[in-house]
Amino acid sequence: MGLQGIGSKKRLLSLVLCAGGLVSGFSPALAAPGQAAAGPQDAPAVDPNAIKALEEMGGFLRSLPAFAITAETTTDEVLDSGQKIQLSSEAELRARRPDKLRVDIKSDRKQRQFFYDGKTFTVNGPKGGYYASFDAPPTLAQTIATAEHRYGVEIPLVDLFYWGTDKSGIKDIQSAIDVGPATIDGVETEQYAFKQQGVDWQVWIEKGDKPLPRKLVITNTQDPTQPQHVAVLDWNLKPNVGNAVFAFNPPKGSHRIQFDAGPSNPGRSP
Repeated sequence: MGLQGIGSKKRLLSLVLCAGGLVSGFSPALAAPGQAAAGPQDAPAVDPNAIKALEEMGGFLRSLPAFAITAETTTDEVLDSGQKIQLSSEAELRARRPDKLRVDIKSDRKQRQFFYDGKTFTVNGPKGGYYASFDAPPTLAQTIATAEHRYGVEIPLVDLFYWGTDKSGIKDIQSAIDVGPATIDGVETEQYAFKQQGVDWQVWIEKGDKPLPRKLVITNTQDPTQPQHVAVLDWNLKPNVGNAVFAFNPPKGSHRIQFDAGPSNPGRSP
């Protein structure tokens, strides 16, 4: 029995690998009294301030030695009929650089756990009573790439590790807009909207000296139904992340199965 593509079908935070943009017809600024809203010809397609905000956010994320995130997510699943069904879930990510990661996903329909202790990467399906492991590279970045490209495992939220790197996808942005201030769960943020080929996305970045992403909305514009994925993020920058957090101990009665690169991932290197 093989294990292929056990991760989420769609990353909720796929902003780096397939970043997106702004819905058609949105005005980049509300008109002030006595002023008309700026038209498309009045503002650059890519606002340099929006790009700068992304770069500052990425730099801050890269500086964090450890962090924990709880993400409340909603995802549109599209049926064969074209009807959209909204599903909700909660994901918790805990990380400690350079070589520790754990992600727990809970929803009414499934549970998944991902463990990386610096030596071994494991995916656990508590409801199904199975798990699979592989010997992992020595860093988070290498392990994430191996899981995805060699085994088809997409780990939710891991796009956060790419912000601030050469894989951030900033060069592919076609439109970047500073939408304006907004409050997310009591936190003052600035909302930005971006467009890239096939995807629109928005990010709400915390104001002040901790430019954390607090909310993300991703729209798949390649699908005629334009399904959306939304994540609201709660951050803990001083989490309890001892080694035991990242160690996987097989539950009693669980069964180990083998990862399988499969026909679509024939042993590709990361």
